[in-house]
Amino acid sequence: MYSLRTILAATDLSRRSAAVLPRAAQLARAHQARLIVAHAVEPRVQAVKRFRLAVSNTPLPKAETEIAKLRAAFPDIEIEAHIATEPPADLIERLAAEHKADLIVLGLHLPRRVLDTLRLTNLERITQSVDCPVLIAQSRSGAPYRKVLGAITFGPASARALRVAAHIAPDAEMHAIHALQLPLSAKLPNADLMTSPELTEAELLRKAFLDFESLPAWLVTPEIVPGGVHEVLGFRIEELQPDLVVIGSHSGRSPTKLGNYARDLMRAPPTDMLVAKPE
Repeated sequence: MYSLRTILAATDLSRRSAAVLPRAAQLARAHQARLIVAHAVEPRVQAVKRFRLAVSNTPLPKAETEIAKLRAAFPDIEIEAHIATEPPADLIERLAAEHKADLIVLGLHLPRRVLDTLRLTNLERITQSVDCPVLIAQSRSGAPYRKVLGAITFGPASARALRVAAHIAPDAEMHAIHALQLPLSAKLPNADLMTSPELTEAELLRKAFLDFESLPAWLVTPEIVPGGVHEVLGFRIEELQPDLVVIGSHSGRSPTKLGNYARDLMRAPPTDMLVAKPE
């Protein structure tokens, strides 16, 4: 059974991660969890004649000041800070393992047009390498979540994502959708979707999903909506206006890998986003 005892929040102190510490602190307070704050001071290398001089990107006093402000705003929370000269992904992976983190809270990814097409982003690398769920925070309100939407596949990763979302947002409405990919034959004018084998299979998978995955009792019966994942999720987000979207790792190749859709959504999340892999 999932419990939230240790939260790891990583911030680079930029506008992209401005929502990380308020959200992590709100969750720590609500669940009486301890909060580990990580800040990586990644050295910037400058050439000086024949030598290469490493210079800190972020002054340490700025990080220390922000952590002091957090402690003052949340005096009832156990807060432990780690400021290290280390690549961000390495620092977060190490701390997650050392402290057995139950949740990692990260900020938005900084787009890099060329590098992002060649390799995993730090956000993707972290999510793929750790066992615990990852929450991408961008809403600065820090208010408890009120409406959750899961983009699901009726698989174990989706089930875990919904269970974790129910734990961190126990008072929120819980909705879920499954985008049903149809073959060309099912899209022809004379095709009857209601009797198609694809819909029948999806309905059977949904029943098994609800019967065996120990999902939250207040989850609204997941919708099965024909169409592409991007199209279906975009329409439902516009209609429902959730403040938390949850998704499983969604890779058909390996349960430890992120699928292409999960990666796409993580790079430009429509709202706060929770990503989970199978247990």
